[in-house]
Amino acid sequence: MGGADARIVRNTALVILALVGLRLVAAAVTPITFDEAYYWMWSQNLAGGYYDHPPMVAYVIRAGTLIAGDTELGVRLVSILLALPMSYAIYRSAAILFGGARVAATSAILLNVTLLASVGTLIVTPDAPLLVASSFVLFFLAKVLESGRGVWWLAVGAAVGAALLSKYTAMFFGLAILIWIAAVPKLRHWFLSPWPYLGGFVALALFSPVILWNADHQWVSFAKQLGRARIEDFRPVFIAELIPTQIAFATPLVFILGAMGLHALTWRRAGALASRVLIETMFWTIVAYFVWHSLHARVEANWFAPVYPPFVVAAAAAANLVQWKPRQRRLADFCLRWAAPTGIVMFAALIVQANTGWLSGYRRDATVRSVGVGWRELAAEIEAVRVRNGATCVLAPDYGTTGWLAFYLPRGSCVAQQNQRIRWANMPEPDPKLLAGKLIYVDELRSDGHPAVHDLFGKVTQVAQLQRKRGPLVIETYSMDLLEGAKGDVLDRSPPPEAR
Repeated sequence: MGGADARIVRNTALVILALVGLRLVAAAVTPITFDEAYYWMWSQNLAGGYYDHPPMVAYVIRAGTLIAGDTELGVRLVSILLALPMSYAIYRSAAILFGGARVAATSAILLNVTLLASVGTLIVTPDAPLLVASSFVLFFLAKVLESGRGVWWLAVGAAVGAALLSKYTAMFFGLAILIWIAAVPKLRHWFLSPWPYLGGFVALALFSPVILWNADHQWVSFAKQLGRARIEDFRPVFIAELIPTQIAFATPLVFILGAMGLHALTWRRAGALASRVLIETMFWTIVAYFVWHSLHARVEANWFAPVYPPFVVAAAAAANLVQWKPRQRRLADFCLRWAAPTGIVMFAALIVQANTGWLSGYRRDATVRSVGVGWRELAAEIEAVRVRNGATCVLAPDYGTTGWLAFYLPRGSCVAQQNQRIRWANMPEPDPKLLAGKLIYVDELRSDGHPAVHDLFGKVTQVAQLQRKRGPLVIETYSMDLLEGAKGDVLDRSPPPEAR
């Protein structure tokens, strides 16, 4: 490695370490979201699968809490640190596919400054480990291409298996790999080799705990996730959300570079055929599915995580390799120069806004309900109400409130979601003795009260109304109902629609 390349590697490593450090600080000061609280509860009871997703997010959270405790930082620690091996995988992928330390460094930095990566590894969801695993799928496929050695297919299988343990979207990697091999003449010999099939076996073996868990639970997780976008539910209105949300999550300048790169790979034939087709198949196969999905149901912006590794490599190729016309060259240079500062500013602004509401003048915004600002104070008030009324357990109507209550109430408190018990199939049931006495029901204040609990209990008394606030903004007002005289089973154990 020459002096210039060594300097690029060193500077890239320092930038990424600084970005990871910034995320760790943000993680420590930002209350967890309701999804993170829910997944944290999974991590307390590890299993081969869960109602909503495969188990990798629970493993990641459990590893972090073993190091830093059941704190906001502990929940997020390992997810954030996984950005380091992710960055290495992207760096090496770009270096192999398109050559040169500059393209590789640009790829790694661009990925880290997208909101998808910066916020997506800070806020721990299944998409965080999926993004990391996807980066290694691309890296190991690049090693197959570079080395021609079949043993690398085992590594590909391991990476795909890790991706499948993160989220079911990873099943599209198999199709993308098949298209890549078929589309590149020099790769077609792999169809006659045992190595790709052995790699597939490795992926299946790693994924097998999820299959076994589903077999023991009426295939409920498969039915829930694979049945999201039904053909009969044709509602094309959601497709209009795709591009605006991805411009925001990629950050605008990275999005422009990525779009330019994909155009150049397709129409300008930038790079070798096998490299170009690999990037395109890894990107377009999953994008095509999400476009179809958006014709039937909403596609959340973070679901695009597995396409970001090839997308940023395309962006780096656009910035460093393609011979553009002068006007396009100026655009590419502008985007490359300002992409990182723009991404960092957007990340910092989002963290400040989520925690304080300053930037919107304390008005409501997209973060206000999902980030648990005010929950620590609210939980202390709820605990005081529970103790004052002699209640032995706290019930909630949804998984988000249940997760927040479990995380912010004193450890060991009895907390349970009254319905949708399939979500807690891996957790021990609450002690029946704790459900036999007085209970507190926590739900948002509603004009019609809570008819469901009135049908279940002989006496329902509102004992408090409490507010969750971010600065002067009231986010939600909760009703605290004291429940007495249960008429039957307190918990609704009806099977979910997927299992009926």
